[in-house]
Amino acid sequence: MSIPFASQHTPSFPALLNFLGASVLVSTYQAGQLIILRTQEDVLNTHFCGLEKPMGIAAYKERLAVGTGYQLWEYANLPAVGQKMAVPAVHDACYLPRSVHITGDIDIHEMAYSDDGELWLVNTRMSCLCTLDSAYSVVPRWRPPFVTAYDLSDRCHLNGMALKNGKPAFVTALGKTDTAAGWRANKASGGLLMSVPDGRIITTGLSMPHSPRWYQNKLWYLESGAGQLCTVNPNSGVRTVIAQVPGFTRGLDFVGRYAFIGLSQVRETAVFSGLPLTSQAGERHCGVWVVDIEKGQTVACVAFTGSVQEVFAVQVLPHRFPVLLDMDDPLVRSSYSLPDEALAEVATPEPLTLAFEAATQQHHQGNLEAAIDAYRQLLSQAPGHIPARFHLGVALANLERWQEGEAELLQLLALQPNHAEAHNSLGLCFAGQENWAKALHHYGLAITADQQYAVAHMNRAMILLKLGRMDEGWAEYEWRWQTPAFTPFACPQPRWQGEDIGGKILLVHTEQGAGDAMQFARFLPLAAARCKKLILVCTEALRPLLANCEGVAEARLPGNVALDSFDYLCPLLSLPHILGIGLHNLPAAVPYVHIPAHITVPRLKGQGLKVGICWAGSHTHQNDRHRSCPLPNWLPLLSVSDTTFYSLQTPLPIDDADFLNTHSIINLEPELTDYARTAALIKQLDLVISVDTSIVHLAGALGKPAWLLLGQHSDWRWLLEREDSVWYPDTKLIRQTQVGDWGELMGRVILNLRAWKR
Repeated sequence: MSIPFASQHTPSFPALLNFLGASVLVSTYQAGQLIILRTQEDVLNTHFCGLEKPMGIAAYKERLAVGTGYQLWEYANLPAVGQKMAVPAVHDACYLPRSVHITGDIDIHEMAYSDDGELWLVNTRMSCLCTLDSAYSVVPRWRPPFVTAYDLSDRCHLNGMALKNGKPAFVTALGKTDTAAGWRANKASGGLLMSVPDGRIITTGLSMPHSPRWYQNKLWYLESGAGQLCTVNPNSGVRTVIAQVPGFTRGLDFVGRYAFIGLSQVRETAVFSGLPLTSQAGERHCGVWVVDIEKGQTVACVAFTGSVQEVFAVQVLPHRFPVLLDMDDPLVRSSYSLPDEALAEVATPEPLTLAFEAATQQHHQGNLEAAIDAYRQLLSQAPGHIPARFHLGVALANLERWQEGEAELLQLLALQPNHAEAHNSLGLCFAGQENWAKALHHYGLAITADQQYAVAHMNRAMILLKLGRMDEGWAEYEWRWQTPAFTPFACPQPRWQGEDIGGKILLVHTEQGAGDAMQFARFLPLAAARCKKLILVCTEALRPLLANCEGVAEARLPGNVALDSFDYLCPLLSLPHILGIGLHNLPAAVPYVHIPAHITVPRLKGQGLKVGICWAGSHTHQNDRHRSCPLPNWLPLLSVSDTTFYSLQTPLPIDDADFLNTHSIINLEPELTDYARTAALIKQLDLVISVDTSIVHLAGALGKPAWLLLGQHSDWRWLLEREDSVWYPDTKLIRQTQVGDWGELMGRVILNLRAWKR
C-alpha cells in the first residue's frame, strides 16, 4: 500500500549527489519502506521498496543486505537488468532479491560486511553481535562483558556497530545494564560506546548513542538524544561535537568530506521523553542532512513529510540512479546471473541485437558520438530497424543537432506514423530550431497516439507558455505530476480547485526551485482571499522571506505540518491555473515580498553605482550551458568606471572567488545564508545584473531594477523577443543574438550601463 509521502530539499542536495556520482538508501521501519534518493539531472527523484520494518543496511561490492524485525534480505546488483527498466533515467544499478534468511524476531539493528564478505549484525533483543549460518537462525559471536546471558529481553539495547580494518571494532548501547530493558531507566544519559572484542568502555554518559563509524582514522558516532554528530578519542574517551542538526540522529555514512546523517522527528512517547533534544526549542525534522565534516556545517538536506517521521539507516550507494526490485516485479522472474563457466556456454544473441545493445549502452553512458556511429553502422545493415532509428534521432537531438535528428525521426515516422515517442522527440527538434508551430503539432500527434503521455503534455505546456498562451499552457502544465521527475505531495486531503473555501484551511506547498517559489508567491494573496487561512510550506532558506508575504498566515518547514491541520492542498505552481490567470490579469505589482524587520546585514560600502552580479545557475540544470555566462566574459563590464560591483553568486567555486579578488569585486557569499538576508543586501544596490537564477526573481519581486541576461534558448517565463518582463516591471531582458555569443551581449550591457548612469 502506498503511503502519504512528500519531501522538500535544498538545491544543493541533488547537486551534491550529482557531484559525488552517488545516491542514498534510507530505511524507515516506522513507514515500512526503503527509500532511494537519487537524481535525474538536477531533480531529486525518490524510489520506494516496501518491506516490513526495515532497519539495518549493509553494502559490500555488488551485494546489499537489509535487516528487518525477523528477516534478513540480501540483494545482488545486476546492472544489465537496469538497462531494461523504463524511463525516467538510465538505471546504473539494479538490485534484485537474492535470498531471505529467517532470523526470528531479534530486532536486527545495524549490520556490516567484514572484509572477507561475512555479514555481521547487531542482535538487539539478545544483546550481542551475530553472523549467519544456513543451519541456524543466527550464530552469536560476541556480547558485552556485563551481559551475563543470552535471552530476548533487550538488556542493554545494543544498537550500533563499527568496523575497523574490516572487523567489528566498536559498538554503542543505551545502557550498561543486565536486566530486561534495564537501559530504559536512564536512557537520557546512560549510553556508552565500547571497543570489540575486549569490551573496554571508551566513554559513557551519552544520550541514546547510535551509528558508530571508523572513518579517516577517527571514531565517529551520533549522540542521537542531543541531535549531534561527534567524534571520540578511542584511547582517552575525550568527545568532540562536530555538528548540531535539528532532529534525533540515527543512521550515518561518509563520502569524502561529507557525512550523511539520518534524522527523525522524535515521537512524544515515554521512550523519547526527557532527552536533551526534546527539551530544546525549535523544530525537529525527519530526513537526511549532509554535514561538511571539515567545517561542521550543514551543506544540504532533504526533509521527509507525510507519514515518514523516523529514519533508521542511511547508506550511500556508488550509483547515480539505482533501483531495488520488489519480489513481484516481472524482471525478477526474467533476469538471470550465471557463473562465468556457464556463461561461456550460453548461446550467442542475434548480431543485430548485440549491436543495438552496445549502441544503447554507449548512449546511456553519455558517449553520444560513439552511440551515433554505432546506430548508423547498425542501420547501414538494417535500414528498417525502428528502435535504432529512434535512438539515433534522440542522440542527435541530445547534441542539439536538430536538423539531423529531424531527418532521422521523419524517416521513422514514414514507417510507423503513430510512434508517440518519435513525435515527441521531433517536437523537441523543432523547438530547438524555434519552429514553435511544428513543435506543437508533433507534441499534439504524440498525445493523440498516447493520451496519457505526460512528458509530451509537459513539453507542449512549455511552448504554450513561452508563446503567452497561458490558459492552455497552465492546463497542460498540470501533467507535470504524472512525469517521473515530480513527486506529488501525497495526503488524504483533496486538491483545491479554486472554489471558495471560506471556512477551510488551505495548505500551499512550494515545488521546484527557489526562483519559482518567489515568482509564484504573487498568487498567494489571491488564494488566501478564498479560504479561511493559508499555510505555506517552503524550505528553510525561503521561510523568513515568504512568511512576510500578504495572505500567508503561517509559513512552515516540510515535515512540520500535521495531517489534521489543514483541509485542502495546492501546489504553488498550480495557482495560476486554478485562479484563471492569463497575460490580461497577471498580478505584476511590486514589491510583493518584504524584508522582515528583524533581519540585519552589513551596510554595503563602495564608490559610485552599486551593482550586484550573478553569472551562473546550477551546473546540473539541463539548460545550464545556455543560461550561465562564464565569469571571464564579465571582465569588460567590470572595468566600467565609477561603479562598485558585488557578487551575489552562491555557491562560489574557488577559481571564481580568486577571480573576484583579483578584480576587486566584493564577494557577498558569506552573507547570503537565506533569501531574506540576500533581499536585505539587494535592497542596498542600485541595480542587479544576472543570468536566469533565483537572484533575478528576488530582485524583481522586491521591485529592484534588474537586467536579465538571456541565452538564445531561454526559459518559457521570459516569453519571446520581448525586452521587458510581464512578471517584473523593473526588469529589463537582454537577449543573445546568436547562440553562445556572450561577448556581443556583454557589449550591449556595457552601453546600457553607461547610458543608465547618465
